[in-house]
Amino acid sequence: MLSQRLKYSRKTKGLTQSELANKIKTTKGTVSNYENGYSTPSNEMLISLANALDVSVDYLLGRTKSNAKEPEENEYDTTEEINKLMDKYGIEDAAFFDLEKWKAMGPEQIRELESYFQYLLIKSKDLESKKKADN
Repeated sequence: MLSQRLKYSRKTKGLTQSELANKIKTTKGTVSNYENGYSTPSNEMLISLANALDVSVDYLLGRTKSNAKEPEENEYDTTEEINKLMDKYGIEDAAFFDLEKWKAMGPEQIRELESYFQYLLIKSKDLESKKKADN
């Protein structure tokens, strides 16, 4: 995992092995060995690599999915969860969402949001039934 993420992060930053090596004060061969899994960086070198690549050590080690320096709370993707709910309940227009504010929601708030969606679905069906009965 380390070798793959190291190489991916380096390429994402647009760095050659030589450029990365210069940043962390080592040789191109050392970086190559890390990327090919022939050797493993020391803890100090791992920190230097993470800093040079602007990723977290946890990301390089495969402990998190995100390459952000700041750890994400339990790797919970609020936007993905909201999109799943919209698909599940057939909501096509998200204009009423302020996703930037809603990204801070956790699992409990998403479950509460789903209960609102369920309520809206039930009310919508009730209105449909009432309209059909009136006609």
